[in-house]
Amino acid sequence: MTDENPFGEVIYAYTRAQAIEDGVLVDLTEWAGETGFSVPVACTTTVWHEYIVPPDRTRQWGQSERGRAHDLLWMLLNAIRRNDGAQHQVQFEVIFLMAPERNETARLKAVCGPGDQGEPVITIMRPHED
Repeated sequence: MTDENPFGEVIYAYTRAQAIEDGVLVDLTEWAGETGFSVPVACTTTVWHEYIVPPDRTRQWGQSERGRAHDLLWMLLNAIRRNDGAQHQVQFEVIFLMAPERNETARLKAVCGPGDQGEPVITIMRPHED
């Protein structure tokens, strides 16, 4: 067996670092570390804009990006602990305040895969995202 790629030469590779730099992913690593994660964590811009950025009308009730990200990361950490490392993907739910007296349950998934250097990284996304 040879070391050649059976699909041919790689023409272009899009790295995680590029995705963060381009705004396709939002780096949550610092906040994740404060929550108890030991690996880099990012979320898709869909998750960021739909759930982490609070609707303006909820800011007066103390909603902030940092607080909502903490809720998301805490619920993910608990889902990972329940999973016991058995799978590289977990599904979890987080309840977010979307308007006065209206909550929304966000159904999300997190995938643990190799980063740009082969290190473990976690990406949080909507169930239909890749």
